[in-house]
Amino acid sequence: MYASDPIPRPAGRPASATPLRDHLELAKLGVDEGYVVLPRSLAEEMPLPWQQQMTYLIDEFHQTYGDLPWPVYRVVPSRVERLVDLDEGQLAEAGYLLEIDTTGELVYRDRDDAVVSDPQSREVLVSCLDPIPRRPPAISP
Repeated sequence: MYASDPIPRPAGRPASATPLRDHLELAKLGVDEGYVVLPRSLAEEMPLPWQQQMTYLIDEFHQTYGDLPWPVYRVVPSRVERLVDLDEGQLAEAGYLLEIDTTGELVYRDRDDAVVSDPQSREVLVSCLDPIPRRPPAISP
């Protein structure tokens, strides 16, 4: 015997074929267009079942993509700042230069020597101290 009503489905969005991409598009912490960063000190403090699952997933990831020519990564904690709020060192780090033109006006230039038209609203990344605590090194007996 068949029911005349359709099978009830859970309410909400349908399952996605790209769930990780969907999640990372909305994520704010440790995510940019190219990378996902997990602070090691926090990952090592996760509950044991989480660590076991993470270990399994990272193992699978490395087995799948281990043949690629992996570089060594350097992660630099950074924050967004307005261009006009940076000092000379921060400007250089971000790839900008500040000059005084012939009329006495401040002029910001980028790496290509192009004038930045609206430096008040231009935001750039500059390095900062890492606010996430690092795990102290293990002391061997």
